[in-house]
Amino acid sequence: MGCTGDCSSCSSSCSEKKDLHVPCNEYSKVKKVIGVVSGKGGVGKSLVTSMLTTAMQVKGNACGILDADITGPSIPKAFGAKGPAMQNEMGLLPAQTKTGIKLMSINLLLEKEDQPVIWRGPVISGVIQQFWQEVFWGDVDYMFVDMPPGTGDVALTVFQSLPVDGIVIVTTPQDLVTMIVKKAVNMANMMNVPILGIVENMSYLECPDCGKKISVFGESKIDEVAKEMNIPVLAKLPIRSEFAGLVDKGAVELAEISELYDAADKIKELLN
Repeated sequence: MGCTGDCSSCSSSCSEKKDLHVPCNEYSKVKKVIGVVSGKGGVGKSLVTSMLTTAMQVKGNACGILDADITGPSIPKAFGAKGPAMQNEMGLLPAQTKTGIKLMSINLLLEKEDQPVIWRGPVISGVIQQFWQEVFWGDVDYMFVDMPPGTGDVALTVFQSLPVDGIVIVTTPQDLVTMIVKKAVNMANMMNVPILGIVENMSYLECPDCGKKISVFGESKIDEVAKEMNIPVLAKLPIRSEFAGLVDKGAVELAEISELYDAADKIKELLN
């Protein structure tokens, strides 16, 4: 009686929870959906999303990125993608990168890429659902969803509305982030979303002269946290200035990092 369909804030023990998933674009087929999340900002989540998707694409998979970070979109910039997005009878057409990755982001729909998006949560949630329903994605093997930091409205919308097969949590070595990782893990568990693993970004800096690994942000504790939470560590990524340079040039696809190629294989193995 009086059910709103929002099971996340409901204390009732219903025999059956409602399936709130919205249908994908009728002319598209997306096989696997992977959310990329972080408990806080500034950990390089969008960079990891971009490079991980590129690694998966290079390995012969058809990939796409749904940029769910509506108020802070950075995916188009990383790939050098420009709007405005076009449309045909099958839906809104995603941008396509040099390696063939399909992208949809609010920045591809704005008149100016620096135009701020000042919207409330329900409007943002509606846009994410539209990106899933109204974009002609075609055939996609792996769809990566770049989510904003935190465990708020957008995360709830993605977990409830999209058929998420698993999430990748991005973090950095600081103790503070360890606590935030646990928040992301606990939310995923509450929403019954599988956790594929953790990627630790900015894990170390490699000396260009001697090759020694320097722990700029302190010694990593991610292995202990992952063991405690019973989830795998997919990769530990170094700090490299060339990554930032490639993103600034819109050429993130040229960033080669073996750790993420290995991570792509692990994800594929976990989902198949």
